[in-house]
Amino acid sequence: MSLNRRRFLQSAAAVAAVPGLPSPDALAATAPFELIAGVFKQQVRETGAASGVWGYNLQVPGPVLRFKQGEEATFLLRNRLPQATTIHWHGIRVPNEMDGVPNVTQVAIAPDTDFTYKYRLPDSGTYWYHPHQSSFEQVPRGLYGALIVEEARPVPVDREVLWVLSDFKLGPENQQVEDFGRVTDFGSGGRLGNVIAINGKAAGAQQRLELRPNERVRLRLINASSARILALDFTGHQPWVLSLDGQGVPPRPLKGQLILGGGQRTDLILDGSAGSGQFEVWDRRDKGARIATIAYAGSPVRAKVLGAPPAIPPNRLTTPNLQRASRHYLAFEGGVLGMPAIGMVDGKPQDVKSIMEQHGLSWTMNYTAQHEHALMHEPLFRFRKGEHVVIRMINRTDFEHPMHMHGHFFQVVAINNKPVKERVWRDTVVMAPRQDMDIALVADNVGEWMFHCHILDHAAGGMMGTVLVE
Repeated sequence: MSLNRRRFLQSAAAVAAVPGLPSPDALAATAPFELIAGVFKQQVRETGAASGVWGYNLQVPGPVLRFKQGEEATFLLRNRLPQATTIHWHGIRVPNEMDGVPNVTQVAIAPDTDFTYKYRLPDSGTYWYHPHQSSFEQVPRGLYGALIVEEARPVPVDREVLWVLSDFKLGPENQQVEDFGRVTDFGSGGRLGNVIAINGKAAGAQQRLELRPNERVRLRLINASSARILALDFTGHQPWVLSLDGQGVPPRPLKGQLILGGGQRTDLILDGSAGSGQFEVWDRRDKGARIATIAYAGSPVRAKVLGAPPAIPPNRLTTPNLQRASRHYLAFEGGVLGMPAIGMVDGKPQDVKSIMEQHGLSWTMNYTAQHEHALMHEPLFRFRKGEHVVIRMINRTDFEHPMHMHGHFFQVVAINNKPVKERVWRDTVVMAPRQDMDIALVADNVGEWMFHCHILDHAAGGMMGTVLVE
């Protein structure tokens, strides 16, 4: 496969057009915001020594980047890490050259060099940024941050709260455990930390969200974990679901637990309806863990709790037409519980033992195991610009997979052959083991786009590919 077809970015100043936005020539010049990726120490656990982390601008998470819809963003990334890196703008419909995927949209940024990202922000919503180079290591070390694009008419609230959720794997002296890239993690559920964190600080007793009675808070949630899937339980409260992956939904009360896979975002409206007392927020996955406390203090903001919030103004997305859509299939196989007998690596069929021993790969997508951002394989799919598409994802594994497509939003239209009543926009969706899922989209953003599992160990273990829109 030629590098020319992959539209390699050779100049940091190159910018391409995003559908529905002004051409690059119309972009106004603005001073770039510096993001310095470096190594430092930060207090993660409440007690004991600070932990060695990697992060942006000497903080984990990195600085909150906040813009208004339609504004231009310019970022100067200065790499002061011991490894090459990039930044991917998760959920943002950027020009392909700005997507931050090494060997696909750009050359990886070497240590002690800089790179400029420049694009307009077409969609309002909650997004985030993180590396796409060795992401199975760089993200859990602390390289991630929130990117908020405000609506033209924001939903009225008393204040906003942002929780960037992640985890760290820390040793007895609070040092990061240096076991990144293990084949056993690649082929199982991924590398899980032993310390869940909210905004870079250990979850639990030190995490308190203070509410006044009848106060209304917009709670923006981002799961920046490299492998952890969360099931959040807000005891004593029933928040309103306002948006998923940055896209507004008809507001509805949360029923049960909020499932948040790696890379996913949810905006909630949390009302101070209990009036007094303390209530725990739990992650109910696995053994369960208390991650925060909602504590009431102060006088009431208003006489009574507000009713249903208004919906967020929708972003300009084209609804796919299922009748005219082309149909495609994408099968996932692998993992320690079920590798296929044979798969493609470097363009050659190989048996499962060779795939695991020689390449450390454990997963296939349509019988192809992909090296991290390798150049050898053809795209999974080729679409014409503007083509309406349905992809049936077939999970033949015994593991969950939060599947993320770059450059586009899609709608889940069927699960296990049963149509979905409420079709909402997502860029990341969690597939259950042995589940089939149909997603529909309009391929309207030209370029070669990653499509991968956002359990980052799975992606590094072969579960990644690209979609070419031309």
